[in-house]
Amino acid sequence: MLHYGQTIFDGMKAFRGADGRVRLFRLPDHARRLNRSAHYMCIPEIDPAMVEESIRAVVEVDQHWVPKLAGTSLYIRPTVIATETFLGVHPSSSYIYYVILCPVGAYYKEGMNPVRILASDTRVRAVKGGLGAAKTAANYAASLYGAEEAQKAGYTQVLWLDGVEHKYLDEVGTMNIMVRIGDEVITPPLNGAILAGVTRDSALTLMRDWGLRVSERPVSIDEVTAAATAGTLEMWGTEPRR
Repeated sequence: MLHYGQTIFDGMKAFRGADGRVRLFRLPDHARRLNRSAHYMCIPEIDPAMVEESIRAVVEVDQHWVPKLAGTSLYIRPTVIATETFLGVHPSSSYIYYVILCPVGAYYKEGMNPVRILASDTRVRAVKGGLGAAKTAANYAASLYGAEEAQKAGYTQVLWLDGVEHKYLDEVGTMNIMVRIGDEVITPPLNGAILAGVTRDSALTLMRDWGLRVSERPVSIDEVTAAATAGTLEMWGTEPRR
């Protein structure tokens, strides 16, 4: 049944602190989000406590793979794939759950430097009512062609617009997007077309605690362009939809 694309995963990180201890970032939230993706993909939910225990266990065994350099971490991917031996379109009756790890540094070769982004009004990653809110293989496969086009044109990634009007900001590459226009920080609302990033939530919480004006609302590419022309725009992504 894997060839029908019934698969989900999540992505989180383990960091080694200056004291040498390894810390997992918001593990319970990632375990719960895995089940939200399972719901969209008709996959039975997994006990969140089991997910947390499995991740802690594999990180404990492989903790020597957690890098020490600044800006590095251990990427953790819990995954579920369908395994029923059957030719027919329906939810699988069997699944495999597993966790894989990989030491990582900066996601893009530019590191923390600005990157060139192509705003695409022809390619679509996800639409409201589809699978955009799930962390599933289909969303990433849908982004590949547009990303390849952007890279051939000299850009690092794609600024995805909404799939209906091709007007409102959706995501950027594999990240939730945020813009600051004047004194307002704006990020698209969780309308079913984008993933509820844990890093996104952390950034919003911190900015609100700092007293910044924060909005979760639609923001159009015209509004962004006008702010850029006026010199009142800042734009960033919250690290690849963690």
